Amino acid sequence: MQIQWYPGHMYKAGKDIKKTLTHIDLIIEIIDARLPFSSENPKLAELRGDKPCIKLLSKSDLADEKLTLRWQDYFEKQRGIKTLAISSLYPEKVKQIPALCRKMLPLKAKDKTIHVLIMGIPNVGKSTLINLLADRTIAKTGNEPAVTKYQQRIDLKNGIVLFDTPGMMWPNVENENSGYRLAVTGAIKDTALQHDDVAFFVAEYLLQAYPERIQKRYELTTLPTTELELLDAIGKRRGCLRAGKQIDYDKTAKILLAELRAGILGKITYETPEMIEKEMIELAIIRQQKVDKKQRKKKKVSA
Repeated sequence: MQIQWYPGHMYKAGKDIKKTLTHIDLIIEIIDARLPFSSENPKLAELRGDKPCIKLLSKSDLADEKLTLRWQDYFEKQRGIKTLAISSLYPEKVKQIPALCRKMLPLKAKDKTIHVLIMGIPNVGKSTLINLLADRTIAKTGNEPAVTKYQQRIDLKNGIVLFDTPGMMWPNVENENSGYRLAVTGAIKDTALQHDDVAFFVAEYLLQAYPERIQKRYELTTLPTTELELLDAIGKRRGCLRAGKQIDYDKTAKILLAELRAGILGKITYETPEMIEKEMIELAIIRQQKVDKKQRKKKKVSA
């Protein structure tokens, strides 16, 4: 699946971030606790260099708690990274962030302002977080991705200045599975994908990882063995039928995705560190195959 969604303001945001980083002491990246790896910007490690980074796992109230802890452990094994699981339902957790920023910069003089760049993919909860930190409405919030369009400077009045950036995707989501997961959670606009395609992907995962939830939610007497059977069962249960009693997969997919995004099926995380390690090995092989193919083509042309 190719995601074709990289608006012009995102390209500009990337250029602005590079300029701003020279004045930044610390980076906060907000990632989605339901897909911690897939919602990371792969360019961040390259951009931040040796600057300390706090990864905030947002929407943790929608994620599997045990997997959230495993992901926090995974990230904190990396140099210069601390994590905090947060949710707009628990604002007291958000209030811990300024203290964590100071803890990560022990050599910074107490009377010196800490400049923090805050970034994250669209629809990850960045604007809600900023409003909680500032104790006032500064950033516009919404359920649609890409609400924030311009970088803005926000003085928290506590010795910390935030530099907010637009929610930013990257031009090429190499790992196809990550692309599907981003689509499941609504990180990209629904107009950029096929609902039924995404639903088939997530249905397969749910059958493996959360079968009891699926069976209970859709009142299934027996658990389907394939994603097609599952979508057929959901479609019949919800009356998503076309002429001739054929399943309307687009309508069925929209119902499944809406209920997943709202947390109606319970706390779900769509990836584990082990899954990602396996996928990265597979991606490395694909990359190498592309390089080899290019070299063979070059040799053929020059022969």
